[in-house]
Amino acid sequence: MGVVSNFRLIFCLFLLSSFTLNAVAQKDTVEFEVGVQSVLSSGKTAPFWIHSGHNGHVPIEKSSMSVEIGLLKKYQHPDRLFDYSVGASAHVDAVGSGVELDLHELFINTRLWILNFNIGSRIKQIGNQDETLSSGGLLFSNNAEPIPSLFVGIEEFTPLFFKNGFFEVKGGLSHGLFKDNAYVKNMLFHHKYAYVRLGGKGVVRFQYGLDHAAQWGGNVPGYGQQPDGFEDFINIMLLRSGSNSNIGFEQINMGGNHLISQSLRLDIDLGGTEIGAYWQNINEDKPIRLLWNSVNVYDGLWGFSVKNKRFPIIKGFLYEYLNTTDQNGPYHDKDGIVYGGADTYFNNYLYASGWTNYGRTIGTPFITSPLYNTDGSLQLVNTRVQAHHFGLEGEVSGYGFKVLNSYSKNYGNYSAPFRKDAVSLLVEVNKTFEKWWGLEAALSVGADWGQMYGRNTGLLFKITKRGELFKY
Repeated sequence: MGVVSNFRLIFCLFLLSSFTLNAVAQKDTVEFEVGVQSVLSSGKTAPFWIHSGHNGHVPIEKSSMSVEIGLLKKYQHPDRLFDYSVGASAHVDAVGSGVELDLHELFINTRLWILNFNIGSRIKQIGNQDETLSSGGLLFSNNAEPIPSLFVGIEEFTPLFFKNGFFEVKGGLSHGLFKDNAYVKNMLFHHKYAYVRLGGKGVVRFQYGLDHAAQWGGNVPGYGQQPDGFEDFINIMLLRSGSNSNIGFEQINMGGNHLISQSLRLDIDLGGTEIGAYWQNINEDKPIRLLWNSVNVYDGLWGFSVKNKRFPIIKGFLYEYLNTTDQNGPYHDKDGIVYGGADTYFNNYLYASGWTNYGRTIGTPFITSPLYNTDGSLQLVNTRVQAHHFGLEGEVSGYGFKVLNSYSKNYGNYSAPFRKDAVSLLVEVNKTFEKWWGLEAALSVGADWGQMYGRNTGLLFKITKRGELFKY
């Protein structure tokens, strides 16, 4: 029985056991969310920051109307040995003359002591980047729709050994299935991570993290069904060469499309002010060395943020620098010598749709999503990017605001170079109107300039109602 069949069997068993355990829960609350949003833009597409970074919720087209609905039961009993959460969300998008229905999230999460067991499709942040102002993590950025998967591990930082929480860990293993079938049918998803944090409740905290993701298995046009048995799963997990069932190149190299990211973060808590700095790198080839010795050391995401609790007018500021232009040099091989360069991040010769889901880049959105390709190509044609990104958030007279501004220099790929610049701006204002049934309203104004995305100016208006549906 292959891993795909095992995944379906585990899904059914996990679903059954979760509902059985749920029967013992008491005094829980189910919440709801209903929203309507509209996008109206000039130019060829919606502005970059209008549609990017929203987990695929906002269509790229220049005009659209969407209705969203969601149900959620959160973790509500941290003092209990067992707790669970359940959620589902869907949205209907009216784009042009067509209407599309998307079941966006559907998941069951359970916690047994410090261990988490999750199944389904769920939005979550992966990486050490800022949660509200970042352009997105290098490997996972919340730009694409979530991938249905089965997860086991410690999901949140958990103290070990020391009572003061000085030493904390988190980590886990995910096995999932891509549903978009853009090029490869039933392609599998692998992700594991391990993070360590030192400092506890002290002034200074330091963390190191390692993420490994892979695309594997599936039915590849021209190559047929790729192996997805248990031995192949172990090979993927341990970054081994493919088995005899893999095609020749996969046996020589590694089976599947692998991406590895290491990260560092330093936090300083000064009471009313929190300062954070982080670094994420990326590798697609062995050997895997520590960040400062990596062959791709010049490529990465560097971020600096300041959070202010005392003066709400300015709650947060962020600056990020992204570079993916080195890619271990311009040559993979030349004149019989293998250099191992020209990595062309997120692309892969076998898994031709690359590190994307439903046409959107899973990693940093500055590596341009195939949705922008006017010829219908599934390739990522712009992977060599330098970008400066700024973010600002605060509150004035009950109105929250957020500003994002990015400047990127885009160089295409080593095999098909070009030079196109882009400036992308977003200004968002939001407010909750308690007297009007607690409605939340948000208005975003976005704009693009430059050759990369053209001149686009647009508005996103959204009204949301949240509340308690019932208790039990």
